[in-house]
Amino acid sequence: MLALTLVATTALSACDQVADQVSGPDPRPAAEAYAAALAAGEPGAVPLAEPASAAADEAHQEVVAGLEPAFAGAVPRIEVLDVRENDDDVAEVDLAWTWSLPVGEWAYETSTSLRLVDDEWRAVWQPAVVEPSLGDGEVLDASTLGAERGDVRGAGGARLVTARPVMRFGVDRGQVSKKQALRAAGRLAALAGLDAAAYRDRVAASGDEAFVEAIVYRRDDVPSALAQGYPDVAGVVAIAGEQPLAPTRDFAAALLGSVGEVTAEMIEADPDTYRIGDQAGLSGLQARYDEELQGTPGVLVRAVEDGAGSGGERELLALEAVPGEDLRLTLDAGLQREAERLLSGVGPASALVALRPSTGEVLAAANGPGSGTTNVATYGQAAPGSTSKIVTSLALLRAGLTPDSTVPCTPRVVVDGKAFKNYSDYPAGDLGDITLRRAIASSCNTALIARADKIDGTDLYDAAATLGLGIDHDLGFPAYFGSVPQPGSDTEAAASLIGQGKVLASPMAMAAVVASVQEGTTVVPTLVEGFTDDPPEGAAPLTKDEAADLRSMLRGVVTDGSGRGLADLPGPDAIAKTGTAEFARDGKILTHAWMVAAQGDLAVAVYVEVGDSGSGTAGPILESFLRTAQGG
Repeated sequence: MLALTLVATTALSACDQVADQVSGPDPRPAAEAYAAALAAGEPGAVPLAEPASAAADEAHQEVVAGLEPAFAGAVPRIEVLDVRENDDDVAEVDLAWTWSLPVGEWAYETSTSLRLVDDEWRAVWQPAVVEPSLGDGEVLDASTLGAERGDVRGAGGARLVTARPVMRFGVDRGQVSKKQALRAAGRLAALAGLDAAAYRDRVAASGDEAFVEAIVYRRDDVPSALAQGYPDVAGVVAIAGEQPLAPTRDFAAALLGSVGEVTAEMIEADPDTYRIGDQAGLSGLQARYDEELQGTPGVLVRAVEDGAGSGGERELLALEAVPGEDLRLTLDAGLQREAERLLSGVGPASALVALRPSTGEVLAAANGPGSGTTNVATYGQAAPGSTSKIVTSLALLRAGLTPDSTVPCTPRVVVDGKAFKNYSDYPAGDLGDITLRRAIASSCNTALIARADKIDGTDLYDAAATLGLGIDHDLGFPAYFGSVPQPGSDTEAAASLIGQGKVLASPMAMAAVVASVQEGTTVVPTLVEGFTDDPPEGAAPLTKDEAADLRSMLRGVVTDGSGRGLADLPGPDAIAKTGTAEFARDGKILTHAWMVAAQGDLAVAVYVEVGDSGSGTAGPILESFLRTAQGG
């Protein structure tokens, strides 16, 4: 028993000695803390064996600084995989790094060590703890790989906006001295018709190796003076490239918008997305859908000998860019071009909108040159004049009148001291007691105002809602559906009946009105794939009889009224309504000119801000458009 006791005691003493040798603080908490400090970019935040904390932080920042801006502020996720303690007061640590980037992940493993100093585990920083292949003097450098921008497509998949050849003109600071560059900027601005002082300021503020773009032209649109003159100016260069462009400079420009170099305001508002030199949508649908269209840039990471990216370098990672998504619209390229051709000679602001009544698809949304950059076609706001008598007609039908009901068409009617008259050359033969059908064909203002006792503001609002006017919808593009507010007086109520007062509409909204009559149901326009909407809740559906009566009266406008120009159109019978609306400008009373029409599965509205009459100003444009659309 004594011998056994002695053996046991000896064994226990040996175990105690081994335990004393391996006992001490657990290195894993120190490894976890070091991983967190590395992820935060501050390795010196934990005790270090070497180098000193400040030196480690500085060296770490030098290694990772080149990842920006391509990494857009990404923070690595670092996981401690394994901690192995040896008998030399050193613990080996394996780390898993994961950088989550918009285009994908960069994942890899590194190893580092901890040293036991004064009974405390201290980390060791070296470049390889950040990326395993990095040696002394090497740092990381990242750049973006441009993504192909999505196209804007129209009906049938036609490419409306796609990459097209351009020439970029600018000053290359790397070719000339700063003084020469400023001189070149002035001469280039003169050749291109730019603000010389503003462009010189941009050149002066640029880097010594920068290319400072002045202007971009479609390849075939470069002015001859610039093409011939720029080669003689030292420092001025022309670079061939591509840029997302529509078929022509003016093609649906106000609606589609443009793509170009991001502005300082865009960078300031969203620095994580935009950087100097980036291309992005600047206006219109290109701006609204920029995120989807521009795609996701790829990332190239290299190990370089210094932070400038020069000298020896090795590729560590290449994540391919993800192309942007196409934006699909319902625009018909041929009809859009024809609409713009017809408006090209119109001086005042003007617009033409064409819809397909069966689907609500916007086939053309054209703005004339007088509209400037304003999207009058879908977002203009003007009194619709007599075209809105379509709405008044529906309200009167619901009040019990029929197309053959008698209404008094007098030369003038006075409401609360305000005199309302018909247009200046109103046919005298259509005065007196006439049918509602005849009043609409001849566009008698006084006849409708005389029946104001039959309907009120709510009745007019409800009729407008049934025909797609006055109720907003989110359709994914700038759209104004008009306003038919409650009148504040009898005078306003009378004006509302003839599309004046506070009644407003866009050309698109009036196209929807005549489309709704043609289709026999409320038509809500649609332009952007994925954006459709139902008729407003609470709006009374258009009945079969109401639609038939309205079509009958609007057909009378073509056969016996101001829309006679459409009487011999090839194809199905057309329905129409003309209109004018008075407005004041600079002390003068002027008139908007309108015409709406539908033929087959096509509804069209034409608006000219200042015109003589609906039939005389807007009518010929609409007639020509329908003839082309119907192949006549």
